[in-house]
Amino acid sequence: MGQTVETPRNDWEHPMLTLHAPAKVNLVLEVLRAHEGFHEISSILQTVDLFDTLTFEPANNIEFTCSEPALLENNLVLQAAHLLQRASGTQWGAHIHLQKRIPWAAGLGGGSSDAAATLRGLNELWQLRLSTEQLVETARSLGSDVPALVLGGTVHMRGSGDIVAAAPPLRTAQFVILIPDVVPPEAKTATLYRSLRPSMFTTGRYTDEALRSLQNYGIVPQNLMYNVFEQVEATCFPGIDCARRELANVVDTAVHLAGSGPALFTIVETPSKAERAASLLSTAGYRAFAAQSIGRE
Repeated sequence: MGQTVETPRNDWEHPMLTLHAPAKVNLVLEVLRAHEGFHEISSILQTVDLFDTLTFEPANNIEFTCSEPALLENNLVLQAAHLLQRASGTQWGAHIHLQKRIPWAAGLGGGSSDAAATLRGLNELWQLRLSTEQLVETARSLGSDVPALVLGGTVHMRGSGDIVAAAPPLRTAQFVILIPDVVPPEAKTATLYRSLRPSMFTTGRYTDEALRSLQNYGIVPQNLMYNVFEQVEATCFPGIDCARRELANVVDTAVHLAGSGPALFTIVETPSKAERAASLLSTAGYRAFAAQSIGRE
């Protein structure tokens, strides 16, 4: 960040701080081109009110606990905390506890959102007073979704996901999210990108038209909700077609892949329809959630 921030006062303003880390879906996800292993994307990300919860308390060192022990090692929360500590020059630590609710490795951005919430939470706990732009800059080295999730709400992503800007906000929408019972491939995201062919690349027109629709009407029409990875999902996630049919039968609306998957989502008219659909899918043995779009904090 190019500057050293003074160590905060010892009279902590926030002896304990709690933040929510929201899940995300990609309303649009296009790959424009590939060059030397780099894929240029254009995407519209939307956060929803399916949350992980992080608590932050002052400590001498950085300490991390998690409700899911399997996620303790190499967690992005720890990486984000150490990165911000080094970049800001602060000597303070923190005890961070992560309570997981967002399914992981599902394309819902849970780990990235946890990292983004860690940057925001420690910025407040340590009284660093860094701007959102400075936090976004720090987030760029943590992963392609982290900068967008520092912003939250409706976000336009470009480049590798590192170029982000607030988009015209989506009018409140009701989502049904289903987690298929499939086994993702190892190195899931890399496998998905390798599976793409140049004929699957697009020009960014879905994103551009969706942004115009958001500006004028606050919605993204179903015909503009596009995810390039849907063209390879059957190969990368064997069995996902059964879950896709199940969700479509329950809601009778178009079903979309969430980010890199395998989570699926659809939009329905009312909260009661979303809750009913999630309940029916849960009864059928799926992990399913009703969620609502949320704006920037």
